[in-house]
Amino acid sequence: MADEGDYCTICGGTPPDKILIRRILVDGKETGIDKLDWIISEVKRLKLTDEAAIAEELLLRAGRLNYIPTKKADAYRTALLEEYRRSV
Repeated sequence: MADEGDYCTICGGTPPDKILIRRILVDGKETGIDKLDWIISEVKRLKLTDEAAIAEELLLRAGRLNYIPTKKADAYRTALLEEYRRSV
């Protein structure tokens, strides 16, 4: 049987030690992004130089692990890029 991921043996959800949420400001509101440090490190490994491409990769990866409302995509893109810049 294929590995289907880690689940809490008590509640069936994500185990507490696997939740790696960092809070950033998105459109002026504090917002939690799960696995943000991992997302940033993965995008850094791509060695992209174009900021638009970096922002798109950040948004793409963040969207796979977090709910991002379509109407707020631009705000998330901007906030994620700001966090990426801080980490460089």
